[in-house]
Amino acid sequence: MTHQSTQRSVLSNMQQNLAAMARLQEQASSGRVIQRTSDDPAKASDALSLRREQAQSAQYKRNAEDGLAWLNNIDTALNTTSSLLRRARDLVVRASNDGTMNEQTREAIAAELDGIKESLLGQANTKYLGRNLFAGTSGSDTAFDTTTYGFNGHAGSSVERRTADDVTIRVDSDGGAVFGTSATYDPADPGAYSVFSMIDDLAADIRAGNNPQDYLNRIDERVNVVLTQVAKVGASTNQIERSAESLGHKVNTLKNDIAGIENIDLAETLIELQMQEVAYQSSLNAASRVLQPSLLDYLR
Repeated sequence: MTHQSTQRSVLSNMQQNLAAMARLQEQASSGRVIQRTSDDPAKASDALSLRREQAQSAQYKRNAEDGLAWLNNIDTALNTTSSLLRRARDLVVRASNDGTMNEQTREAIAAELDGIKESLLGQANTKYLGRNLFAGTSGSDTAFDTTTYGFNGHAGSSVERRTADDVTIRVDSDGGAVFGTSATYDPADPGAYSVFSMIDDLAADIRAGNNPQDYLNRIDERVNVVLTQVAKVGASTNQIERSAESLGHKVNTLKNDIAGIENIDLAETLIELQMQEVAYQSSLNAASRVLQPSLLDYLR
């Protein structure tokens, strides 16, 4: 073996030691085993697949959380609507006592009913992030016109949130079904009677001195419609809450799986780094001895 071949061999081993030490230093500083795909193609492929699934699950979780916010706002609006209708019913019962009513009292009750109507319009036009909760996919500024009470939503449309590849959950409520769209009462279809027109008609009858007892059943019918919608919203809320919780667990599990593939064992890496530093120092010492002879030493 010539001196030159020995030199090349020693330098090659030193370069390998130095490269191994640099790799371990890079891992220790970054906290990751895989710096580039070529480090471990199989693990890199697994990590990319897990990251893709994690991103998808995180998006589904955001969808569920957004949908939950919609449903919570709708639930609040529906419960407020129910309370307002019950107050209107109490006023009807009071106004039905003809013997104790005078014009001033009737006007006071009618004025309160006017305020209830305005409050009901406010609930019907409730928005979340600029979107009407009771207008489906309509982009109209309001779900119900505040003057004509016309419904501006798209009939049959619904707002949904996807929480899985094959799962969508409705997160809005049909404003036309909740508040009604017809300006007149039809016994054959009492659910269509607009709650706003009903309150207007009720207030007008009270001001005119008419007995409003017939409105008790009409208000009860509307309350039942609202409670039915509350039950539907509750069912959707339970479903989307379960989805959000499940997706949260899945995102955390995938995060741990990715960490198991990509992240280093710090203690083990530091030990390996120390061992590699010792090996490199040893190779330097060995190289200094092997490469000591000069040309004059060779000729001598």
